[in-house]
Amino acid sequence: MRDPNTVAGIVNALRQVHGDGIARAMLNDGMSLAVLIDTLLRSSMVNREAIKLITRMLNSGDFIITPEFGAVWHLKFLYDRPKSLHVVDIAVETLEHGTVVSTGIRLRLLPTGE
Repeated sequence: MRDPNTVAGIVNALRQVHGDGIARAMLNDGMSLAVLIDTLLRSSMVNREAIKLITRMLNSGDFIITPEFGAVWHLKFLYDRPKSLHVVDIAVETLEHGTVVSTGIRLRLLPTGE
């Protein structure tokens, strides 16, 4: 595991919102980035910290991300309203796939030992 603090933050939020069994299934079977964003925003975490956690998770290498973003990609934050700092969704802009919305991105925790 490359970033255990980030993985722990994700796991804790999933358990808090969905319970242990569903959290385990989501990590093993995969989930969309949209589901993870919704979970973190529904948890007790403040918006700013939830978005930082997602950003660290996407860069950590601890999750299998589909589609692969390639070497050059950029996060696009979608805000609640103009001039708001309250992020409600994230899209990823890539050279290979164009803009990929959060519902089109799948995440799965890397199995232990990989």
